[in-house]
Amino acid sequence: MKVSADNIRVMTVSLGCPKNRVDTERLLGALGPGVEPVDEVAAARLVLINTCGFIEPAIEESVSTILDAVADMEELDGQRPVLAVAGCLVSRFGRDLVAEMPEVDLWLSTDELDQWPAMVREALGREADPDLPRSLSTGPGYAYLKISEGCSHDCRFCTIPSIRGPLKSWPVDYLAAEAKALVGQGVPELIVVGQDSTHYGADLGPENDLQQLLARILPVPGLEWLRLMYLYPAGLTRTLLSFLRDAGKPFLPYFDIPLQHAHPEVLSSMGRPFARNPEKVVERVREFFPEAALRTTFIVGYPGETDEHFQCLMDFVRATRFHHLGVFPYWPEDGTPAAAMDNQVPDAVKLERRDALMELQAEISGEIMAGYVGETLPVLVEEPSPEWPGLFVGRTWFQAPEVDGVTYVSAQPGTELAPGMIVEAEVEDAKTYDLVALA
Repeated sequence: MKVSADNIRVMTVSLGCPKNRVDTERLLGALGPGVEPVDEVAAARLVLINTCGFIEPAIEESVSTILDAVADMEELDGQRPVLAVAGCLVSRFGRDLVAEMPEVDLWLSTDELDQWPAMVREALGREADPDLPRSLSTGPGYAYLKISEGCSHDCRFCTIPSIRGPLKSWPVDYLAAEAKALVGQGVPELIVVGQDSTHYGADLGPENDLQQLLARILPVPGLEWLRLMYLYPAGLTRTLLSFLRDAGKPFLPYFDIPLQHAHPEVLSSMGRPFARNPEKVVERVREFFPEAALRTTFIVGYPGETDEHFQCLMDFVRATRFHHLGVFPYWPEDGTPAAAMDNQVPDAVKLERRDALMELQAEISGEIMAGYVGETLPVLVEEPSPEWPGLFVGRTWFQAPEVDGVTYVSAQPGTELAPGMIVEAEVEDAKTYDLVALA
């Protein structure tokens, strides 16, 4: 028997990458207009935990989050909410999890993404409506546009293909309509994400590739900023870069390029799908966009990484001067070829190398940020500061949400600031990763 169409009180926790967040938003949207977000298990009819299972720390965080929710439910006197656990952890360890966590009511694997709404609705005793728009959780400033699922590369350290499957791209028409709908909700910035965004459409044929997709999205009325993430080096061709340069606004010259290392021997051992010299892709991007802001991620302590290999990486970072940099110690994940390799690097060495590289990047970032003092930059206002009345937290064009620094902006007398606005602000001070500006 179906219950009445009153609101569904939902507590959501979305762990891991922005792609997970999009999956969560699509599911919540499909649950219907009656979804009411809540912050506590006790107030929820549904507790949805979208997990990450990429590396050991993410697995531990996901399991801990589930166990915390179970513990909170055990303290309830009345009806307990439905506990649904979704995402990569489920895809990777499904059967083991079912046996170890019988308190979970519903397991949602990533190979069942299209069925999630119906599965959750059935657990709640409701009808599903998969045609409803996404329920955004990113505030008024931005939204992610997830253009593909899975990955067809064979990096030897990565579990994504075994968890998410091979590349599956959504058609250009579908994504163009979603982009228009998101901007139509008043979102000024779209952030394109995929496991390898430059590989988009390789499974769909010649009528669907990244350039054709962007040609449909860039003219969407109301779109102020378009940011591309997860751009593999091999896909940053001269053809694509020329197209982006000629396109101009709203495209932002911000390039998130996951290089993972700089030494050709390590890159070859990793099985990375691109030319072995990362300097070439940096030079190519800066040829077309001299002002480009570059972000990347590196893995340190990969099996066989020597002091010489690591010094090469340090020298590359020092010479390249990335705006933003993430560093991860290598984790030997079961089922990956790298986990079975000889010459595993001790954990203590991995952490030392991570700290040394981040110390170098902090120095570089501080110098880059200081260079913006006195300049006037566009700032996308996101939310009021919880600590200082009149101060807002925002981002300028070279700051992506969740992974980069922020810009703290306040207003001169007579100027109003509100979340979702893009304002011109003069940078008055700089920190290691953040800016302080006056609009």
